[in-house]
Amino acid sequence: MSNSDASSEASETAIAGWRVERLTCVGSTNDEARRRALAGDPGRLWIVAREQTQGRGRRGRVWKSPPGNLYASALLVDPAPVAIAAQIGFVAGVALRRAVEDLGGRGDVELKWPNDLVWRGAKLAGLLAEGTSLSDGRSACILGIGVNCLTAPPGLSYAADALSNALGQAVSPERLFARLAPRFEESLLLWRRGAGFAEIRAQWLEHAAGLGAPIRVAGARGLRQGIFETLDERGRLVLRGASGVEAIEAGEVFLAEEGGAAVSATAGPSELDVGSRESIAADRPPQKASI
Repeated sequence: MSNSDASSEASETAIAGWRVERLTCVGSTNDEARRRALAGDPGRLWIVAREQTQGRGRRGRVWKSPPGNLYASALLVDPAPVAIAAQIGFVAGVALRRAVEDLGGRGDVELKWPNDLVWRGAKLAGLLAEGTSLSDGRSACILGIGVNCLTAPPGLSYAADALSNALGQAVSPERLFARLAPRFEESLLLWRRGAGFAEIRAQWLEHAAGLGAPIRVAGARGLRQGIFETLDERGRLVLRGASGVEAIEAGEVFLAEEGGAAVSATAGPSELDVGSRESIAADRPPQKASI
């Protein structure tokens, strides 16, 4: 099957006009969503794959993607002004946390600034927001979500675990996605193209890992430490340190319980990559899932 064949696959409706394309294997769901956007797809499209061969997180880090976990990307066309489009990462974080709560998640499943879901400090999921410019002057936003549903990849430099362990029951990617899709639509409606970010911010903070506690942030200015006070109105992390209060745009956050272990939360709320990627991986053509 060629890359263009994927657009002819049968779709299913998820909720409120969203379409879902289910693939057996793809290089990256984000890259496939970008292909669809550049080919003229109107958006409100989910790309869901059983397996990725070239999954990635922030900074191009490899996201190991064997079958049994959730790999999904939502394509939105012109969802908000480009200057605030990265807020969609918080919108998705709130939606994912609510979906997990629907399945029995408790208070120890938390959101880690800016783009992770963690359980007792171990990473369960990561979010990756990317953007691309379209030929008509509009922009497309691709929101990738990877969740360790049944297994967590071994040999990482940071703690990771599976959602099934956190919930004490087997959680398939299909079962999680059935809750995630409607929760994402609810959060988008609450966000209202940025007008409702205050409500999204408040919900995110209700489940924020490390809020009010000492954290460390590694970034371009070196290692800073202090108390995680809040998020500001732009989604920046507000840190109270020895020299005062500062709002951090981007960095790598270490919670107190993580010690010196590295984690992958390296994005910042203003870091939506907008513009065509230099290249889209020439990976295996996407294969339709037999579901």
